[in-house]
Amino acid sequence: MPKVLVSDKLSETAVQIFRDRGVEVDYLPDVGKDKEKLAEIIGNYDGLAIRSATKVTEKLLENAANLKVIGRAGIGVDNVDIPAASKKGVIVMNTPFGNSVTTAEHAIALMFAVARQLPEASVSTHAGKWEKNRFMGVEVFNKTLGLIGAGNIGSIVADRALGLKMKVLAYDPFLSEERADQLGVKKVELDELLAKADFITMHVPLTDKTRNILSRENIAKTKKGVRIVNAARGGLIDEEALAEALKSGHVAGAALDVFATEPATESPLFNLPNVVVTPHLGASTNEAQENVALQVAEQMSDYLLTGAVSNALNMPSVTAEEAKVMGPWIKLAGHLGSFIGQMTDEAIKSINILYDGVVSEMNVNALNASVIAGVMKATNPEVNMVSAPAIAKDRGIQVATTRQEAGGVYDGYIKVSVVTAERERSIAGTVFSDGKPRFIQIRGINLDAEIGEHMLYTRNKDVPGVIGALGSTLGEMGVNIANFQLGRSANGEDAIAILYLDEAISPEVLAALEATGKFLQARALRFEV
Repeated sequence: MPKVLVSDKLSETAVQIFRDRGVEVDYLPDVGKDKEKLAEIIGNYDGLAIRSATKVTEKLLENAANLKVIGRAGIGVDNVDIPAASKKGVIVMNTPFGNSVTTAEHAIALMFAVARQLPEASVSTHAGKWEKNRFMGVEVFNKTLGLIGAGNIGSIVADRALGLKMKVLAYDPFLSEERADQLGVKKVELDELLAKADFITMHVPLTDKTRNILSRENIAKTKKGVRIVNAARGGLIDEEALAEALKSGHVAGAALDVFATEPATESPLFNLPNVVVTPHLGASTNEAQENVALQVAEQMSDYLLTGAVSNALNMPSVTAEEAKVMGPWIKLAGHLGSFIGQMTDEAIKSINILYDGVVSEMNVNALNASVIAGVMKATNPEVNMVSAPAIAKDRGIQVATTRQEAGGVYDGYIKVSVVTAERERSIAGTVFSDGKPRFIQIRGINLDAEIGEHMLYTRNKDVPGVIGALGSTLGEMGVNIANFQLGRSANGEDAIAILYLDEAISPEVLAALEATGKFLQARALRFEV
């Protein structure tokens, strides 16, 4: 009988699911806070069910001799060292959709609170004052709401806002026009949203592209009197700049559930008038906590008893037998998607995947999921192979799959093409006999590129002097090249290079390459190898 440790607080109903399914369970909700005790006993368990208090570190995993699966009741897995778990062969699951409604409702609640100054009015009235004229609010009716992010949670907020008879603008590079029409929102660029929105709500993950998306510069572009709500992730807003805009009166109010540093014991936003703050309560409802607890118990039981994998962040939804054969191809599929995702800055309309030869006979659903997850992780690191197809569908992205018998020099290969309003981009790859994935074609240009963690892609016209400029610039900037592959479409036409580097390159290196005037494009890439 498999054995599970529940090291954080989980409902009794969820714990009973393990028992009813035939899984032995120890419910020790405080042991997650005791690192030494947890490390002492973790070796006795096949599964570990957690919330946010338990920290699953590489050191803890060293003691987890029998651990097969970690289940996080919730979406965030910042407390789990996923690469270390993967190396250990431990599956990490989460419950990505269990708290969407709750988080969306909290954003709406914060919008109402800041529109009508409810917290301050409540404190004043509790103090025996009757300051009716002090708290003059605004209606949300007929106002314009600007959504930064229109994914799962953002789309729910849009639906609620439309029910309140608000006008909704949405900025989301991956939102298609068709999906925007379905949601009843108008897709706009960020600058237009900032200029027109009476209320702005945030619904994006924290990535390099979204960090400080409401920067000092962008806050200055907002409509005077705007009210800003963030119940997504800390770090999306420059809190110092927001505080200054509130003090100057440019921003009329703000409501934050998340902060750049948490727990937030101090902030430039604290104690400012018409600023509503809550301690990361977005998922804190009985319903949401129960939903994610029940889901994680079901998922972990399924895996431990039948081998079925659901909502895994580091393993595809395939059987154990399939995984042995498909593993390298799944990794390749993810790399191809990741290349496309990192190279594409505009909304994707469709993803077309061609499977040739031996790979065409495999479980292409898992391969598709790996491609889609690779594409979408560029803007949403929390996407996994299970949630990626559903998110793509929600965003109106069409996914088409073609299988064909071996038609080239390779026993099998995968080609991924994406279509946007501006262009079509493609890349193909294969798996060699050593089990290592390779890129074999980019933009229709043939090459043979080993895939490393840190890579550089360049595009130029095929003229003399480009290779010298590339090598000398990287040398001057102290960048060491592990592997260098070139390709061209024809003499004097487009040429590309893809380099495998020993370490990540800085924006200064890219700027130096652009300053040579030799390159049409230079992009730093990173892959999970």
